[in-house]
Amino acid sequence: MKCGLFLLVVCLNTFFVNAYFEVVVPDSQHALDLNLFEEVLDPELCDEHNKYIANDTFLLFKFFDAGTRTPRGILTGNTQDLGNYYQCLGIKQEIPNSVIEGKYCMISLPLEQNIQLPDLPDLPDILSQALPAWELIHSNRRVNDKVVKSLNEYNALKTGVDVVFGGLGNKSLGRSTDVGFLSALSLNLAICLPKVCSANNALDTFVNITDLGFHYEERFCRLPNDKPWVAGDYVAIAIFSLIGLLSILSTAYDVRYNIFLQKDPKKVNKLYQSFSVYNNTNRLLTITPVPGAIECLDGIRSFAMMWVIIGHTFSTQIGSGIVANQLEIFEWMMSLEAVWLMAAPITVDTFFLLTGLLVVYTTYGKVTPIKLLKNLHLFYLNRIFRILPVLCAMILLQVSFLNWVVDGPFWEAKMGHVHHCRVYWWSTILHIQNFLNPSGMCLSPSWYLAIDMQLYILSPIVLVWVLTGKRLIAWTALLVSLIAVLSGATVFNFQNNFPFSPVTPSRPPEDIIYYMEYYYTNTLTRASPFFVGLIFGYLLSIYREKTNVLNWVTAGILWFVSGFIILGTIFITYPFMQFDWDNLLIDNLVNSFMRPVWAAGVGCLIFVCAHGYGGIVNWILSLKMFKILGRLSYAMYIVHYPLMLLLFLADFSLALMVAFLMTIFVDLPCSVLVKHFMGGSIKTPPEDKQKSIEKESQQVTSVKI
Repeated sequence: MKCGLFLLVVCLNTFFVNAYFEVVVPDSQHALDLNLFEEVLDPELCDEHNKYIANDTFLLFKFFDAGTRTPRGILTGNTQDLGNYYQCLGIKQEIPNSVIEGKYCMISLPLEQNIQLPDLPDLPDILSQALPAWELIHSNRRVNDKVVKSLNEYNALKTGVDVVFGGLGNKSLGRSTDVGFLSALSLNLAICLPKVCSANNALDTFVNITDLGFHYEERFCRLPNDKPWVAGDYVAIAIFSLIGLLSILSTAYDVRYNIFLQKDPKKVNKLYQSFSVYNNTNRLLTITPVPGAIECLDGIRSFAMMWVIIGHTFSTQIGSGIVANQLEIFEWMMSLEAVWLMAAPITVDTFFLLTGLLVVYTTYGKVTPIKLLKNLHLFYLNRIFRILPVLCAMILLQVSFLNWVVDGPFWEAKMGHVHHCRVYWWSTILHIQNFLNPSGMCLSPSWYLAIDMQLYILSPIVLVWVLTGKRLIAWTALLVSLIAVLSGATVFNFQNNFPFSPVTPSRPPEDIIYYMEYYYTNTLTRASPFFVGLIFGYLLSIYREKTNVLNWVTAGILWFVSGFIILGTIFITYPFMQFDWDNLLIDNLVNSFMRPVWAAGVGCLIFVCAHGYGGIVNWILSLKMFKILGRLSYAMYIVHYPLMLLLFLADFSLALMVAFLMTIFVDLPCSVLVKHFMGGSIKTPPEDKQKSIEKESQQVTSVKI
């Protein structure tokens, strides 16, 4: 049995490692109308418009005022100026035979230009402050080497931060030109042009840039009404309208039955009541004690979720480039004070641990191996249908509503997510996007769901042995599976020499995407915390009904081990963030064993708290407010990243509110439908059927994330 199980896991690992596909993303589902940008270009009409603008001082000023200025704080890392997006697109003036409209473009302008620019033409005095600092280029002076080096180093670090916290999905943005990793040596400037002109046509109005050898790259352009309606918009409107209608009808039925008629609640039609906002809100906010529940899990899940959102908030601010003192932030990121934030990616392994733990804890002693195998389809379907509604709803929001309600100069960086969701919605629903399209994920954080589901599908291979009730067989299956996964991951890591993390300044930026695709979102390299969770789930299960499992000495040792591991895993990030770090052996060892060790540290914390030695820590983690956050954690994980428009508190509050609505209108109604049509999935003993809604909510939601 040992040999067979080991070989099976190794074979599956080999498949997962080599199962990557190359997929070309078509432009047919792009967030913007790509044909429109080509159709509006008209060189002859452009010359006519340019001549008219040159003779109209006020209109000329409108274009310059909405366009380029020299970025403030170049020497502290600010290399872009955004102009005024809405002012530019709002320019519209009728002239004989046509209409002059504005077009917003972003260009990348290298700081060093081997040219001699002539004097600029005479322009009104009001334009003197609107034009870029041509002297910076015209003087042929070279930017200080130290500043250039710092800008390059910062850009590499910023790229890593952006990718690790969800920017992988922006690798391909479709229409924009990739300026590579030299963007730190370039000014990214907004220019406002007549709609019918290309950047070359417009700039040639002032100086013949082609003959002078003036170099720049056009990154993207935006036009008024350049977002086309697609089939996904109509599907989203139809489905959300249907959900709204069902919610109104179901709530009306529920209120009439329970409040106005005051009939017996036990005789209410559960199917008619499934979409009731009144009932679902009560279900979400009702907290009742449940015998045998691990109370600290909701607190751990809530703190882990807050850590994720803090990290994503920081990364979106840095990745956007709106911060003027970026070099100072770069220095802070490498300091000891920032290790807690730079270590934030490890928190996702907490979710893998909880999934594995609850897979065993919620089935051990209730289901036999034979019953599990006979009802394996229900084991999978219950999980799939519990995750699918919120995921599908968020995909629809991403492909449609979020594309329309948000816009601006930074939307070019976010439209990739819309594009990817329109093309890869199906691979997201099937939970295979981490293999099929790892560089074009719909809903960037959903890579976790893909791995989580894949591990859940594999879990019966181990679970069937654990449920036998024979400890030797159970421990053999648990340890062999963990050793197999660790062995496969270690070999794979030493073969590829991945950096410690994508935010590793000593490693070249080219390693970032490779790391993200083949390590960070790889099922094999991320699986070990799940199998550690299986072990702790088994430990908690076999000692569930027993008292005096621990004494103060043992509890103290476990507390020390847990604290040492958790703090050590966080602070170990610091040396890897330094430029002089260069040790492939340590990189490979840490990549292979840090994540299961972190899971073991959190598992020790859970074990101590579950057996009465948690003290004030267990009291905090068991607070009732965390139970509500725990129930919302899955929806928050799915919705928070696309909704990041403000800083952390706004992100957290907005994600909380949207997650609340998503849970009330989608998740809880669908849970009733699943229970109604599937008969409660795998049957449990009669005494377990009387458990309150609290236990149902904790188990189902906890397994999901």
